[in-house]
Amino acid sequence: MDEATEFRSEEGWRRVSLIVNGRSYKVWTLPSKTLRDVLREEIGLTSPKDMCNGEGACGSCTVIVEGRPVLSCLTLAVDCDGKRIETAEGITAQNHPIFESYVRHHTMQCGYCTPGFLVTSKALLDRNPNPSEEQIREALGGNICRCATYPEHIRAVKEASEMLRGKDRGG
Repeated sequence: MDEATEFRSEEGWRRVSLIVNGRSYKVWTLPSKTLRDVLREEIGLTSPKDMCNGEGACGSCTVIVEGRPVLSCLTLAVDCDGKRIETAEGITAQNHPIFESYVRHHTMQCGYCTPGFLVTSKALLDRNPNPSEEQIREALGGNICRCATYPEHIRAVKEASEMLRGKDRGG
């Protein structure tokens, strides 16, 4: 063990391996550090936001961990060791239909809530490629949009669902 590793171990730091948007990262973190903070501060991904001061009340920090949407402000980074994580940056880089649909439906007014909605919507469509409007509303219910673009979010998810199922793009 080198001197830096020994020091970090003595201070309670832990080495965590994360697979984020298909890339592997090894970071040192304290056991009390949230996944949101590690993604933002150590990896440089800014899509997980902090609109509710880490209370888990807004959904703006949502990421996908092992296929499930989680609030990264309430998830400890050490609990994600070795896990696959997907952020809004990964979804937009793929040009996923949900991203295209969100752009087309003008859901990004101020843009602050958009990453959380985008990630939550993708997680829903991954689990259920043909959700009902009620299922969409339920899935997005934990996300807050202060610009009140909720109808646009619902339309965007419906359209992305159709795109994923191979229907006409519509508009």
